[in-house]
Amino acid sequence: MAIPLLTYSQSTQNQRVAGCEVSGDEQPRFFSTDNLLDSTDMDALIEAAYRQIFFHAFKWDREPFAESQLRNGQMTVRDFIRALLLSKTFYSSFYEKNSNYRFVEQCVERVLGRQVYSDREKIAWSIIVATKGIQGFVDELLDSEEYLSNFGFDTVPYQLRRVLPGRDEGEVPTNVRLPRYDEYYRSILGFPQVVWQTQVRRFVPQEQQPTAGSPQLFLDMARSIRPSVAPAARVTTNDINIASKVPYRRVAS
Repeated sequence: MAIPLLTYSQSTQNQRVAGCEVSGDEQPRFFSTDNLLDSTDMDALIEAAYRQIFFHAFKWDREPFAESQLRNGQMTVRDFIRALLLSKTFYSSFYEKNSNYRFVEQCVERVLGRQVYSDREKIAWSIIVATKGIQGFVDELLDSEEYLSNFGFDTVPYQLRRVLPGRDEGEVPTNVRLPRYDEYYRSILGFPQVVWQTQVRRFVPQEQQPTAGSPQLFLDMARSIRPSVAPAARVTTNDINIASKVPYRRVAS
């Protein structure tokens, strides 16, 4: 028998405060199937979903079958988010590389668009992961009243209230605050590494590179030659003792 979700108290977060700002360039863009005009809008919506869940999806990370169903109206945006969360890419990149607590934190921020309230909430969701598995945990998130009230069936989740009026800086984006790998796996993989370069490297196409016998190959050698020339001696009449230089005839005594 699965244990029901434990209760946890909510903490003060920006997303719990109703917004009264005027829409502008700083506000997040909402992607929903309710206001699609052409196929390019659908492409932007799909990319926004990948960016929200994966941050970046390579060609082999994509789910073409789920994309096709979404384009043909056979799947809602919420079901497409479910397909991404249950994909092999998300399983291998997030679940296998993190503990249950950090995996819960990753999913809550990406799906519900907010940070976890407390450690008690992480423990509560971790129990769901342990008892119902990943699919049961994903279903609990997507079927929750919080998700349906904020995003519904047709809107791609986004980070709620990240930018606030009157503040110079907004909240740190989820993908920056919570990288895919935790500190343990980052130490195993050997990144991040800081590499200092004192020389600026420029890429030269192969067709522009000098061939054998080209004078350009000897330019560095020619520039390295520094011939040394002895400076010319500067002699003036003030430096010459004329009296000692004039020959005198010696008279025999």
